[in-house]
Amino acid sequence: MFNIKTYNVIAQEGIDAFPEEHYRVNNGQDPDALLIRSQDMHATPFGRQVLAIARAGAGVNNIPLDQCTKQGTVVFNTPGSNANAVKELMVAMLVLSARPVIPAIAWAKKLGGGDVSVSTEKGKNHFAGTELLGKKIGVIGLGNVGSRVARAALNLGMNVVGYDPFISVDSAWRLSNSIPRAKQLRDVLADADYVTIHIPYTEKNRNLIGAEELAQMKDGAVLFNYSRHGIVDDDAVCDALDSGKLRQYATDFSSPKILQHPKTVVTPHIGGTTHQAEVNGAKQGAQTLRRFLETGEIINSVNFPTVEMGFSAPLRLTMIHQNVPNMVGQITTILAQHRLNITNMINRSRNEIAYTVIDIDAVPDSQLVKLQEELRRIKPVIRVRALANPKENSDD
Repeated sequence: MFNIKTYNVIAQEGIDAFPEEHYRVNNGQDPDALLIRSQDMHATPFGRQVLAIARAGAGVNNIPLDQCTKQGTVVFNTPGSNANAVKELMVAMLVLSARPVIPAIAWAKKLGGGDVSVSTEKGKNHFAGTELLGKKIGVIGLGNVGSRVARAALNLGMNVVGYDPFISVDSAWRLSNSIPRAKQLRDVLADADYVTIHIPYTEKNRNLIGAEELAQMKDGAVLFNYSRHGIVDDDAVCDALDSGKLRQYATDFSSPKILQHPKTVVTPHIGGTTHQAEVNGAKQGAQTLRRFLETGEIINSVNFPTVEMGFSAPLRLTMIHQNVPNMVGQITTILAQHRLNITNMINRSRNEIAYTVIDIDAVPDSQLVKLQEELRRIKPVIRVRALANPKENSDD
């Protein structure tokens, strides 16, 4: 029986993904795993007994990754679960940046009377906009969101150029061949009418768009940030807006300076806030946790390596340990001393951490307890788990 604790409002469809016969949700002490959205885990205590944290969304800056890695807590996100929602908001903001629809509506409401089309005939030229057809948009980041934004812009008749030095193989396959990819960031910025950012936040990406990058942009361009706060230098953006270098800045992330600037459009972090995205994130997060808790497999982790291995033996041992030499040798030596045959094994590493999964035949409970104790005594080992094959215990 696994204990799951949730934070924030998690869609019921995600809660329902945990079968009651094997899981308790928000009904027990010392949870084995957490399913969260925006909860600040830097300020929320959680113990070493927490095996995993799943973030129902893409960003994980609200989770202390270093702490989790050191104590052997696997952190997952749900990439793509809210990608369509963010894309649709981005398309709406793109249109609103070209056509002053909101000011026009506000002006019309002040007129009163019946047929506003007659009343506004003389004044509507004050709200003339531009068309997106034929305009150039630079898309920085071509992952789940950026690739969708790029395709949507193509469908609007825009000229699209993308930039992503870290694009994954899967994202590259999804990307249309009609979207040229720039080799340098400056090649995206140089002559784009619109630039939109869709990359994860890392310290390396902090202030990716600063004064130097803004100076490379076309005069009167529009910048969008529907990725993460910190990727754009707020002070540099305000200076560019003041000078006229930028015509407008639209973002889902704010600061006092950005919020109060007359040429900014700020949405309150609603990019992934749709019913469908919340359900997608909750279900994907729950399924990811179940897969890890029940089989030890790791998919979509932001701090541990991806590990997939078919579970065909009666028993599985999983070991989180430091990525140092001779770990596999020490582990297999102990198994050999117990006269245990390894039916399958995988070892993967990510930076300073490594993960070893070994399938073996069933052993008596007393021997299994002793085996785990010996494995834990290996100094670089952080966590050891023994998992019974769920198929062996099913009614099928």
